[in-house]
Amino acid sequence: MRAIMCEVFGSADHLVLAEIEKPKAGPGQVLIRVRAAALNFFDTLIIQNKYQFKPALPFSPAGEISGEIEAVGDGVDAARLGQRVVAYVRWGGARDYIVIDEGEVIVMPDGLGFNEAAGLMITYGTTIYALRSRANLQPGESLAVLGAAGGVGLAAVEIGKLMGANVIACASSQDKLDLCAAHSADELVNYTEVDLKLRLKALTSGQGVDVVYDPVGGDLSEAALRATAWYGRFLVIGFASGTIPKMRLNLVMLKSVDVLGVFWGEAIVRDPNGHAQNMALIMDWVARGDLKPHIGHIYPLEDTPKAIASIANRQAKGKVIIAL
Repeated sequence: MRAIMCEVFGSADHLVLAEIEKPKAGPGQVLIRVRAAALNFFDTLIIQNKYQFKPALPFSPAGEISGEIEAVGDGVDAARLGQRVVAYVRWGGARDYIVIDEGEVIVMPDGLGFNEAAGLMITYGTTIYALRSRANLQPGESLAVLGAAGGVGLAAVEIGKLMGANVIACASSQDKLDLCAAHSADELVNYTEVDLKLRLKALTSGQGVDVVYDPVGGDLSEAALRATAWYGRFLVIGFASGTIPKMRLNLVMLKSVDVLGVFWGEAIVRDPNGHAQNMALIMDWVARGDLKPHIGHIYPLEDTPKAIASIANRQAKGKVIIAL
């Protein structure tokens, strides 16, 4: 079978397309014919050995997939054969087949295509965990989303709206903001043209925003922190800018702000019941037609290096999908 392999740590240019042995499902496992795999910002880091998870070489990137169960191992009900499923696999999704534990697959909602389904787990799982489990976002509160046109940012715009928040989408260009507007953002801020702190204050009648969702880091973090309200919550999602900011704790103290770390990959291990509840809500929204991942670009498997490079260069808008 085909697989994109990271054989040495480095940039996306070091990835290779290889032929490897097709795996077999062991006890309690299922063999999935991968139809689509989604890429995320952490894929740009994991291939450089700069991510929290550090797989042994060689491995395949892509941490979420959709596909069909083609075979089952001992102890798995044969009725699962042919099921259309999604799964979070941490890494290893950019290949024709993958074996995972039966309990880690979720049946796809009816009417959803493989490409859209592949992008459901990580960005939406991270975001609902951040907004619901960590920030306890309430209807009527204000939510500022930095990097709002990226995969995880756009998920925050969508879920924030579904949770009843007033969503302020912040991005670096008008075309990115247009995408956010199409996904129902209430307010738009181009932080390359205006002072982010002053604009967020103005949009909240001087009170500041209740929740900041920050997957970007860099200089934007302090500007957004300065624009938080009393008892505001600042969600640390990631550092797409490449710079991990040093936060001024006096700003946290003076407004009684909660700075909340969001490490979804570990949270789902420590709180599987909470994860199951969050994903059930995501799947319910999808089934009702309230939520549908925006696909920014679809690449064939052999173009996975190009796809990851587009994320590293911050050219991607929405989800980046590998179709198999």
